Amino acid sequence: MITIQTFLQVLDLVGTFVFAISGAVAAVNRRLDIFGILVLSFVAGNFGGITRDLLIGAVPPAALTDGRYLLVSVLAGIITFFWYAGVDKLRSPMLLFDAAGLSLFAVAGAQKAIEFGLNPIMASLLGMLTGIGGGITRDVLLAEIPQVLRSDLYAVAALAGASVVAIGNVLDLSYGVSALVGGVLCFGLRFMAIRYGWRLPVAHLSARGRAEADPSNEVDQR
Repeated sequence: MITIQTFLQVLDLVGTFVFAISGAVAAVNRRLDIFGILVLSFVAGNFGGITRDLLIGAVPPAALTDGRYLLVSVLAGIITFFWYAGVDKLRSPMLLFDAAGLSLFAVAGAQKAIEFGLNPIMASLLGMLTGIGGGITRDVLLAEIPQVLRSDLYAVAALAGASVVAIGNVLDLSYGVSALVGGVLCFGLRFMAIRYGWRLPVAHLSARGRAEADPSNEVDQR
């Protein structure tokens, strides 16, 4: 019988590979060399989990002590480097893989936080952070506004999936059931957002646009 620890590790490794591919693709698109590609693949695949582990006191982080995380990240980077054309053709499927990785990381991150004694709210937030942390770090290194801050329901989907795991723990449901429901919810929200362009409300006018539209509100910076 598979233990929760084994199940969590499998989820972590699968999610790591999926996100590492996304990091490697972003590096290739920015014309980084092979070293840069491998760095971005490791960052995208592992920094969410590393940040979570540091915050909950699971040190040293699993990604730094278990060589399989590095191996999976390097493998994703090498695959992308040599077969980028093939990976790029899978752009639409990759969005689905990304949604699957987000779901895996969110539920695994929340469960690990619960195991370290965090309350349901904090466990939900750390589950979300596990899912989006690598992408944020990747985009910061590429000097871009993180996609999770402007992408269709990315962080919201991760938070929803992680919250289901936290609520399931409060209701004393089995982790398998809550992880399945949370993962499906996260994946479903992300898929629908990709398919139909669902997104949170955004401001229609930027600060500069408002100033131009109403000069009387412009602050004299001189």
